[in-house]
Amino acid sequence: WNVSTGENVATLTGHRNSVNSVAFSPDGAKLASGAMDNTVKLWEVSTGITIATLHGNNHWARNLAFSPDGTKLASASVEGTILLWDLETVD
Repeated sequence: WNVSTGENVATLTGHRNSVNSVAFSPDGAKLASGAMDNTVKLWEVSTGITIATLHGNNHWARNLAFSPDGTKLASASVEGTILLWDLETVD
């Protein structure tokens, strides 16, 4: 959303179930989303293109957080597992 105008700027689609969590990278260039399809998607904010779909959680990610330098992403799933993703190596 454009907070100044109230206009929808983009609609990001691709998860197969409800999205539970989102997080912007520190520079605002990327958005991570975690859904009940047990995936985390990494998006390029300027284009809305999916950069990567991250698999590995046994359950849905309920929390996401980027490292301060934006090179890592942590996903905490509902069963208590935390995965740390190196974003410099994901496709």
